[in-house]
Amino acid sequence: MKKKLIIAAAFVLMASAFTACDGLFQNCKMCATNTYENGTLIIAGSEAEYCDADLAAKELIPDIPAGAQTIKVECN
Repeated sequence: MKKKLIIAAAFVLMASAFTACDGLFQNCKMCATNTYENGTLIIAGSEAEYCDADLAAKELIPDIPAGAQTIKVECN
């Protein structure tokens, strides 16, 4: 019985290690969509964590000019 519990616990730990964004081989950053007016931050977007392919797609979004304002995706 103990052996089955240990195997089940090990399986759960291994499964969570491969699905978490904090994995050993994953590239993750916090990204936010911010709005600037004449170089000054006027609206700070909420941050969300992006990893691997989602992060690459987010970082490829170009700056969007809208009159005196510019919308930028910034990742840290």
